[in-house]
Amino acid sequence: MKPFPKVHDLLVARVVIGTVLLTWAVLTGLDLVLAMVDELRSVGQGNYGFFGAVTYVAHTVPRRAYMMFPTAAVIGSLMGLGQLAASSELTALRAVGVSRRRLSVSVALPLLLLTGLMMLNAETLGPWAQRSADMMKSAARSSDMIVAQYSGLWAREGDTFLNAQAGHERGDENDRWLELNDVRLFEFDQDGRLASVAHARIAEHRSTGWLLRDVKRTYFEERAVAQADVSEEHWESSLDAAALAANASNIWRPRYMSSAELKQGIEYRERNQLDASEFEEYYWGHWFYPLNVLALCLAAIPFAFGSLRSGGLGRRLFIGVVFALGFWLLQTQVVKLAAVYGFDYRLAYLVPPLMMLAVSWFLFRRRSG
Repeated sequence: MKPFPKVHDLLVARVVIGTVLLTWAVLTGLDLVLAMVDELRSVGQGNYGFFGAVTYVAHTVPRRAYMMFPTAAVIGSLMGLGQLAASSELTALRAVGVSRRRLSVSVALPLLLLTGLMMLNAETLGPWAQRSADMMKSAARSSDMIVAQYSGLWAREGDTFLNAQAGHERGDENDRWLELNDVRLFEFDQDGRLASVAHARIAEHRSTGWLLRDVKRTYFEERAVAQADVSEEHWESSLDAAALAANASNIWRPRYMSSAELKQGIEYRERNQLDASEFEEYYWGHWFYPLNVLALCLAAIPFAFGSLRSGGLGRRLFIGVVFALGFWLLQTQVVKLAAVYGFDYRLAYLVPPLMMLAVSWFLFRRRSG
């Protein structure tokens, strides 16, 4: 293979970055429009108005850009190569001895740069913006419930304040209930004095009401402090479990957390003998993100080389969408199998990109020149 001058790398990088950014903007914009339509359903709940919905959607842009980037990378790369082919620049590069493999490297390098920026976004701006949006929305929809970044979910009923550090909906479609973990109840008397503090390992809301498990309660009397420990305790409360569940799902959504937060969530659940599989799924998804982007693009490019010059925009878009959708479906199914059968998520995330890279290697070996 003859040396590839840097000016050609810059040419390919400029075209690919331009088409990827354009495709990225279009896909993210469509996603934002759909998100805005969905948010309009919540307008009018409490103090949540149209401006609040716009603000909420705007805060989710970094997270949505992260999720849309792999698809935009595939479609944008194919469109960029098609643009070079239509202007005969790709033909000229091939004529001077530049192989398909070398052109693919030129495509991959700018994509790796953008991927690195997206990984940085996923660890910093994305989770912060999503958390801020959820906190703002929860506070606007219910004045008795707030979401704090580090202290979890807070809810009020009369003179009682509830704080939960984690929460999940459990059960199946026929029988679902809310389970809150690491719960504290602060009860005040009519004079505003703290009357008692209760710490429960688990608080469950079922059809019969609230059930507290492993409760340690401290009573603050005028001249003494008393303590009581009970294994189970029924709690008479009219707190809206559906609203609590909605707010809990906003706080503890692993798919929107950074890898550091996911790691902390895994360690917390392992210490307390709780299921950490959902956190592990998204934790390893963060680490395999760049490999997914690279494998997806390299596997799609060889299919387009033979017909980029004659093929139209619709053909290139179709190829990109098919590969992005096919890869997403394959990886989703493999990851779900890992959750069902309990094998390592690292293996589940490694198999689909390796399959794509094998396809890419075979096609490059067959068609390269």
